[in-house]
Amino acid sequence: MENSDNSNNKNFINILKGLGIAFMITFIFLLILSIVLTYTNVSENMINPTIIIITALSILIGSSISNIKIKKNGLINGAIIGGVYIILLYLFSSVFSMQFSLTLQSVIMMITGIVFGILGGIIGVNVSAK
Repeated sequence: MENSDNSNNKNFINILKGLGIAFMITFIFLLILSIVLTYTNVSENMINPTIIIITALSILIGSSISNIKIKKNGLINGAIIGGVYIILLYLFSSVFSMQFSLTLQSVIMMITGIVFGILGGIIGVNVSAK
């Protein structure tokens, strides 16, 4: 019984690490995006698609890295990472903008987050840790 609890704790810690990695990657790329937008004439129409791509790649990488160490249940763990990431991101942005609304972009972000979390989980479970 203790071995199962220890395994669950390690899985939980690895999921938190995956979330942390995903948020760090997002932060870095959004910082780069903001610098590019500030100093170039890039169209503002590119902001939303770029944010979706950055979010998806961040979740994919975080989920992959997290699931390399877990080595099982990649679909579930990846979906958890993607879902929790999007929920936290949505809650933080809603608090800071003082606006809590569900838009088409929000739904696209939620679906994208979960799908890329699942893909990252599949990749992570099937990659050998060295």
